[in-house]
Amino acid sequence: MKFFIDTADLAEIRDLADTGLLDGVTTNPSLVAKSGRNFIELVKEICQIVPGPVSAEVAAIDFDTMLAEGKYLATLAPNIAVKVPLTPAGLKVCNILSSGGTMVNVTLCFSAAQALLAAKAGATFISPFVGRLDDIGYDGLSLISDIVQIYDQYPGITTEVLVASIRHPIHIVESAKMGAHVATMPPSVLRQLFKHPLTEKGLDQFVADWAGTGQTILDKAAE
Repeated sequence: MKFFIDTADLAEIRDLADTGLLDGVTTNPSLVAKSGRNFIELVKEICQIVPGPVSAEVAAIDFDTMLAEGKYLATLAPNIAVKVPLTPAGLKVCNILSSGGTMVNVTLCFSAAQALLAAKAGATFISPFVGRLDDIGYDGLSLISDIVQIYDQYPGITTEVLVASIRHPIHIVESAKMGAHVATMPPSVLRQLFKHPLTEKGLDQFVADWAGTGQTILDKAAE
């Protein structure tokens, strides 16, 4: 499974990119607004930090403006994935851009039927929102299972399932077990994946035992 982070915070992106665990970045208008940065300059900077796909979302909802915005965003960097909403206009834009070789991330997916439409429109990624479904009493993970199952029936479908609106590590683990291709998550959730109380307990014991030996590794290396 590929890991993307869902943020427009450059410091977070740089820090996590240094771990070698980061495969891409997703942004949206809300995250950009929170950053207080100029959208175009911000996206360019992110693309320089992360070699993998960087999703940059159109702001328009009508077809003509959305297409123009998408074409412009695609010129910013070769690793841009233009992000469009799962609407009739958005899927038209997806079809045109993807036919021209641009990566497209179709966002705000809440049903398997919508995911099937996005795949037929040539989406590179489909972004089903598990957390938002959970919030209204639905099982968001069941949507991931349905989409993966449908896509697996058709070898011609190359659209990758990009699990979005992730709230906790279980969303990631369960989606990976289902065969989802990508998980995009807040930086805080990615950091939660490192944590386990037994890891911390074991490390504390190792540190204490080693200190009791009075030895150091680097002193020997310097001889």
